[in-house]
Amino acid sequence: MTPHKTSPMAQLDWISAQPTQGLSAAQTLAWLSAWADALWLRRLDAALSAQWLRLDPNASPALLVASAVLAQMEGRGHTCLPLSELLQPPVQWLGWPSEAVQGEQGLLALWQHMPTTLHDWQEALRSPLLRHAAQPDAGQPLVLGGTPEAPLLYLRRYAAYEQRVGQGLRARALARLPVPEQATRQWLDRLFGAPGPEVDWQRLACAVALRAPLAVITGGPGTGKTYTAARLLALQLALHPGPAPLRVALAAPTGKAAARLKQSIDKALVDLPIPPELLDLPALVDGMGPARTLHSLLGARPDTRRMRHHAAHPLDVDVLMVDEASMVHLEMMDALLAALPAHARLVLLGDKDQLASVEAGAVLGDLCRYAARGAYDSETVAYAQAVAGQTIPPAYFATAEPPPLAQVTVMLRESRRFDGPIGALALAVNQGDAAAARAAFAPAHTMLAALRPATPQAVCDLALQSDGGWADYAASVLAPPTDPRQHPEWVKGVLRSFDRLRILCAVREGEWGVSGLNAAVQKTLATHAGLPVQAGEWYAGRPVMVLRNDAQTGVFNGDVGVALPPADGQGLRVWFLDGETLRSVAVMRLPDVQTAFAMTVHKSQGSEFAHTMLVLPPGGAEVLSRELVYTGITRARERFTLVEAADGLLEAALSRPSVRASGLAQWWG
Repeated sequence: MTPHKTSPMAQLDWISAQPTQGLSAAQTLAWLSAWADALWLRRLDAALSAQWLRLDPNASPALLVASAVLAQMEGRGHTCLPLSELLQPPVQWLGWPSEAVQGEQGLLALWQHMPTTLHDWQEALRSPLLRHAAQPDAGQPLVLGGTPEAPLLYLRRYAAYEQRVGQGLRARALARLPVPEQATRQWLDRLFGAPGPEVDWQRLACAVALRAPLAVITGGPGTGKTYTAARLLALQLALHPGPAPLRVALAAPTGKAAARLKQSIDKALVDLPIPPELLDLPALVDGMGPARTLHSLLGARPDTRRMRHHAAHPLDVDVLMVDEASMVHLEMMDALLAALPAHARLVLLGDKDQLASVEAGAVLGDLCRYAARGAYDSETVAYAQAVAGQTIPPAYFATAEPPPLAQVTVMLRESRRFDGPIGALALAVNQGDAAAARAAFAPAHTMLAALRPATPQAVCDLALQSDGGWADYAASVLAPPTDPRQHPEWVKGVLRSFDRLRILCAVREGEWGVSGLNAAVQKTLATHAGLPVQAGEWYAGRPVMVLRNDAQTGVFNGDVGVALPPADGQGLRVWFLDGETLRSVAVMRLPDVQTAFAMTVHKSQGSEFAHTMLVLPPGGAEVLSRELVYTGITRARERFTLVEAADGLLEAALSRPSVRASGLAQWWG
């Protein structure tokens, strides 16, 4: 006989009889523990509150609840908890199912026992475990920051990260570097042509990036971020006083993004029509070396959070350019700023509207909060005219106290590549216009398609049978050359064929997640394309994503390769393609990988595919967002397919713009 399983909430039957405001600390822990049993909280969240009660037996129930919610929010990418959000049950922040919110032992029930005013919350949080941000740090694990009107609760580590990053970026934004106006104007004319009547935002971005040791260049797909970055590097080389060579480093959060950055920058520099006697661009290309992941650049170590490069051992660079900056989380930005010499210029490139990092923080989003409206002060306006020959329209002037970070930020506003149906869809999604987004699929054209309601098998069939789909990929895997001299080109062909299409998921688990769709695709390829799939094992043609940085093998989290035999046909190696350069690692040296026919939208950032299929799962309201859909769309170069497991999922996602709680902007005035 199957034993009867007791609901994790059955132990809380006493709650319904508990008077409002009469909850004890022990009962609060029991409540939080039951939520963890129901998988609404993580075990870590409830354990943190239990640890606080051990350290402070007088801790209030409100402190225990706030700590568990704070820990849960940190796991969801937030860096702090605004206390004002606790005046009501934080339903929107937690994104829990209705049972967790409205059930007898749910969020609404617990909140009947919580403080009802901001003052009462602050009083309830009084504890030796908490300090106010202005007080000395004696190791208290909780910090209350923000302002008296808008207090923010932090875990100690994130309070320190935000303070250092906020102060560091502000200092860089306020610093001013000497700019030779006449020489700069001449070089801008060489690089962009004579200025016209309209603002050339790319030209302006290059000029603005010279004036401070921090520059932020943001824009959507096709607006020319790397085009602008290449010209900025050429401009900095031309103005570099010497005699030592200009030391430039390129980096990105993932290996794929780093490789694409290097390839794009190199091509753009080589194609510049500048005589070598004026500027030795090939030497600049050679001197930069390969672009690296941020983990590799900073010297990440497996046994500690501390990087090999830090304030006492800084990077040997004059210019550091970081692409896909939306993926840079708060802790990484803290490490990056610590390792950067004071004189070095930091240039951040990225699309502010993409998904933020998986880890806590949304640094680029915080940096770009004024990017769309400019908010330029009179000094920046005069500088743009004098140095770049650009007249900034009054619509982009600051209307209040000019924010310092806005003076080093330029948003590229004209898409030169992404202006067809895919671009129109991305714009509608970015604006939250569900009707326009849905209408974009109505005309008959090959660039946009929609499957709804769909089945996992329909996704697999389309991936196999579509033009440039994985049937072609499987055929190329099954046709290795007999001549070993042709092996490198065959491997490159297989890798490029695989990279033409990707399935992007909002979730990891379930039949609509990464794991389920990877399994379904492999079964379909084995049955209909003859790929020698062996579940859970290595086989020729298995694409994999690396899940952990490994400096010894030279692979990093997010790298994608394909398992193929070497030229002698003995065994299998995973092959990676960086631009035109092949590298491989024996499969036995890659224990931390997952099959990569499907990947999460987060993992796809920094990559592009000819055909992207974005899968919206049923019942996934808590993970769907406007930014997730936008990011998925903008991974597509030639064709985009939206897959909805049920009707209305696109509208649901677009109604949920992603918001991350952060206090970073408080340091910028």
